[in-house]
Amino acid sequence: MNKQQGQAYGGALTVLTSLFFIWGFITCLNDILIPHLKAVFTLNYFQAMLIQFCFFAAYFVVSVPSGLLVEKIGYKGGIIAGLAIAGLGCLLFYPAAGLHAYPLFLTAFFVLAAGITLLQVAANPYVTVLGPSETASSRLTLTQAFNSLGTTLAPYFGALLILSTAVKSADEISLLNAEQLSAYQATQAAAVQNPYLFLAAVLFGLAGLFARLKLPKIDAAPAQRQDEAGQGSAWQYPHLVLGALAIFVYVGGEVAIGSFMVSFLGQPEIAGLAEQDAGKYVSFYWGGAMVGRFIGAAVMRVLQPGAVLAFNAVMAALLVSAAMSASGWLAMWSLLAVGLCNSIMFPTIFSLALAGLGRHTGQGSGILCAAIVGGAIVPVMQGLLADRIGIQPALGLPVLCYLYIAYYGWRSVRVSVAAD
Repeated sequence: MNKQQGQAYGGALTVLTSLFFIWGFITCLNDILIPHLKAVFTLNYFQAMLIQFCFFAAYFVVSVPSGLLVEKIGYKGGIIAGLAIAGLGCLLFYPAAGLHAYPLFLTAFFVLAAGITLLQVAANPYVTVLGPSETASSRLTLTQAFNSLGTTLAPYFGALLILSTAVKSADEISLLNAEQLSAYQATQAAAVQNPYLFLAAVLFGLAGLFARLKLPKIDAAPAQRQDEAGQGSAWQYPHLVLGALAIFVYVGGEVAIGSFMVSFLGQPEIAGLAEQDAGKYVSFYWGGAMVGRFIGAAVMRVLQPGAVLAFNAVMAALLVSAAMSASGWLAMWSLLAVGLCNSIMFPTIFSLALAGLGRHTGQGSGILCAAIVGGAIVPVMQGLLADRIGIQPALGLPVLCYLYIAYYGWRSVRVSVAAD
């Protein structure tokens, strides 16, 4: 890579960090909307987790078509289209809140996530090919750190803007007359409408900005070995298939913990925090991921990514186990500290799974992004468990997720050693 290429790639990476920030911010707002809508619509945990189900189901439905679309219109075209679709999804929150319609909220979440899916399918592999392949994990981890900056700020601002309005119980609502009920619903609607109108404006603005930018045009990475070039599908790579499962359980575990964090911290035996206060503490969970990614970007230039992945997964499993068995501040901070361990997992799994795919990198990226559907399945399963056995025992599900990730990291190290 010559000096001129390096400058062009560096400029493109700088611009791409804004995308990672904005989709992290939007995704993490779900953790704030879940307790808000749960109270407004008097939902149980399973019904509330349908928010995450509809949001992350979009990854499964849209990822593979997005991969095909990106192959036709390029990384830049995919980014612009993804921003526009996500902006449309944000606009749908306005009528959903105004009509007080939970199904329309779920539709808005799906459309919003469809746009973010297309962004991820285009942006993640674009980052991996903007530079030397040996530093792909470090490079993607660094850009993901700005994604974590968005997830860190979102809970704090979401708690201030959305959870600041007091939500009445079903009994209190039944005592309101028609005029009072209308005023109450308008207040609750505005708490959601205004933030998402602002986000829609930001997304459409970014789409216009990227349409004017000149980004390096890079096609799918060339095959690294002749035998790889002859293979007809990304599904023929075992490390990709196992990596897709690792993405599934990682996103599922991370989202399940984040989705239940406000409710977990509100438990009397844990911290007994009010929703708005608990929502602010969620920033520590995502903030740990941000700090860990900046550290991890440097660490993985020295240590094998697979070894770092296995270590972090084991630590995460231990911390969640502590949150399950302890109480008070120990349980609270054990669960919040899991964010630090989560830090390098997604970008490391993603880059390890795409290694050596050559011309199948685009298809592999679509498969990996489809595996993000774990964020739809695992939280719903945990919601069912929480309704039956309680929030703390239900955390056993993320423990299993992290144990598999530890296996994938360990396997990657063994395969790397064998190849050497």
